[in-house]
Amino acid sequence: MEAVDSGSDGASWSQRRVGIVYDERMCRHHTPDGEFHHENPNRIRAIWNKLQAAGITQRCEVLNAKEAEDKYILSVHGKIHVDLIRNISSKQFNSRRNRRASKFNSIYLNEGSSEAAYLAAGSVIEVAKRVAKGELDSAFAIVRPPGHHAEHDKAMGFCLYNNVAIATKFLLNKKELGINRILIVDWDVHHGNGTQKTFWKDPRVLFFSVHRHECGSFYPASDEGDYTMIGEGPGAGYNINVPWENGRCGDADYLAVWDHILIPVAKQFNPDMILISAGFDAAVGDPLGGCRVTPYGYAMMLKKLMDFARGKIVLALEGGYNLTSISNSALACMEVLLDDKIVAGSTKADPLESTWRVIQVVCQELKAFWSVLADELPTKLTSQKAPIAQILFSSSDSEAEVVEEVLQDFILPLSKTFSVDEDHHESASVSWRSDLSKIDIWYATFGSNMWNPRFLCYIEGGQVDGMQKPCSGSMDKSPPKDILWKTFPHQLFFGRESTRTWGLGGVAFLHPESKNEDIVHMCLYKITLEQFNDVLLQENVSSYDMSSPLFDLTSLDCSKEKGSIDLEAVKNSQYHNVVYLGMEQDIPILTMACNMSDIENFKSGKVPLCAPSEDYANTLIRGLVEGGQLSEEKASSYIRDAATKPL
Repeated sequence: MEAVDSGSDGASWSQRRVGIVYDERMCRHHTPDGEFHHENPNRIRAIWNKLQAAGITQRCEVLNAKEAEDKYILSVHGKIHVDLIRNISSKQFNSRRNRRASKFNSIYLNEGSSEAAYLAAGSVIEVAKRVAKGELDSAFAIVRPPGHHAEHDKAMGFCLYNNVAIATKFLLNKKELGINRILIVDWDVHHGNGTQKTFWKDPRVLFFSVHRHECGSFYPASDEGDYTMIGEGPGAGYNINVPWENGRCGDADYLAVWDHILIPVAKQFNPDMILISAGFDAAVGDPLGGCRVTPYGYAMMLKKLMDFARGKIVLALEGGYNLTSISNSALACMEVLLDDKIVAGSTKADPLESTWRVIQVVCQELKAFWSVLADELPTKLTSQKAPIAQILFSSSDSEAEVVEEVLQDFILPLSKTFSVDEDHHESASVSWRSDLSKIDIWYATFGSNMWNPRFLCYIEGGQVDGMQKPCSGSMDKSPPKDILWKTFPHQLFFGRESTRTWGLGGVAFLHPESKNEDIVHMCLYKITLEQFNDVLLQENVSSYDMSSPLFDLTSLDCSKEKGSIDLEAVKNSQYHNVVYLGMEQDIPILTMACNMSDIENFKSGKVPLCAPSEDYANTLIRGLVEGGQLSEEKASSYIRDAATKPL
């Protein structure tokens, strides 16, 4: 593309005029039954409270939220979708709201959803307009629900309207504002699929997204976030994806991408304004992201962008689900907008090897469009790399609490380096894995894992039909050494109304106490204790860093002695109680269950009992039938009886 005279004129401002928009009405959008959800009202409350406590709001112009007009939303979304979101919170939808939500991917709806969606989109429009006019130098829209996954005709990924895309269209269509070229930077850990599709053929918008991709297995789980997706027609080259191959990417990785891709291209593109889809779920400690960007990292990413478009930058909140992380990260960004001095951070960490590989393939793909990407990166530079390390992700919908002690292991003072702790983390992980890889156990399964292809998702990674999100797999991807079936005197039942993995419908639970009148069919997989730990993590929680095992030899001895052991590290998750079921071939049999306190919550209705969905039930039936345990008719009856028998 033809170079444009760069507008890198980020002079120092004596008094930065920075806007903030926040409105408590956006907190009225929440789960209809009050069940925990990562995208909840406390996200924006935590950010607002942090900024107030730090004295930031007193230094900014605080703006009132405004609802977006349909005519602006319709520039991005179709009329059927707009009509639905406008009316979904009305009384006429009371009996159908949950059913409509279930038709979307990762969406809930309630009486406050419509208003919140209109306020979120309208707030980003309002601050963008004020910045474009020069009334503000920059602004932060603390909004929810987020927007970058929402597409022309559908909501998805917690997003109802695409707030940033709507504001971008508004700016471009208002010719009097003089905004002709817009750079959208999406640093949310998930790919901004909705924004990409909106501007796929539009050369006025340079869309840049850096995200976890992992060959399309990470949400939104498609090929759309691949580096080969560069735009089409007049928009070819104006869509830049930087797809991480793994988790654990941190400050060094993101800043390397800034220095070698984004900043050079931004200079050549010379935007009139920058909009940032500011998701903070790549932050250290996020329960869904699995990356490790610090507040210093976010501050530096933003600081490097302040040299463009005369600092005309609007941040709009997207994801981020650890309240401490998003608050600290948002504060660091606000201090940059206000031109405060950035607290020094680590400069010793090197990018992961995979980061250099991704940077090189992105440059190779786009060098025909951006001359600044044509030069090969010197070997001396790319040889400076940190070792890759695997992080595993939850595939249940368990409420993964990020414990403050764990966070403190990661969020070090910004003036300190991560390198010593990283080395310790790696060596500790290798040590326990080596020890536990020599110990075999039988993992007794009673739910969807009874079907062998489903269980192998926990070992090899991936997903089967009916699952709404993939598993990451185990570090050791060796298949089970043996498989056998047994029955045990425990009650099978189904609970919870929905899960992230299977959508609506209950999932299987096992009563931890045995009763002679009960019988449960269980498929036993002979795996190592190391693999069992990785399966435990995927079943329960994503934030545990695995520098030490969840369940070690001491835990095994304790479970044999007491019959079960509650795992403190995943105490808020649904399968946190490891139950010892005896020995087979002198090898211990273990399963994952809830505890008696959970049973009381199910009995009282605090946690609902719920029949399984058809997809989930069919997975159990396939396991029982293909395992030679029951006929299809008897397997269906077995599941039906378990779903209706009282606890």
